[in-house]
Amino acid sequence: MAAKRLEILRDFPLLEVNEAVQSLAVQFLAKSNLPPKAADDALHIAVATVYGLNYLLTWNCKHIANAQIQKKLSQISIEAGYELPTICTPYKLIEE
Repeated sequence: MAAKRLEILRDFPLLEVNEAVQSLAVQFLAKSNLPPKAADDALHIAVATVYGLNYLLTWNCKHIANAQIQKKLSQISIEAGYELPTICTPYKLIEE
């Protein structure tokens, strides 16, 4: 299954982790209730936010698809001039 998923994604463009992404990720960690060990999660959310993605799908419900954390991340995003994408599990997206 993992090989099939990678094959599907093969032609998708990669998004650069640039200075804006890194800066927003640092703000997410400093100003939200994300724990320091969630630095990769903060970066993942920052990439989706800076590049203006509509959705960020994840199975990580502890740090990413977490309503309490998302509320604060949304505030931080707006203050930085961005809009947080809709973050949810693939199942939740299908329900909507």
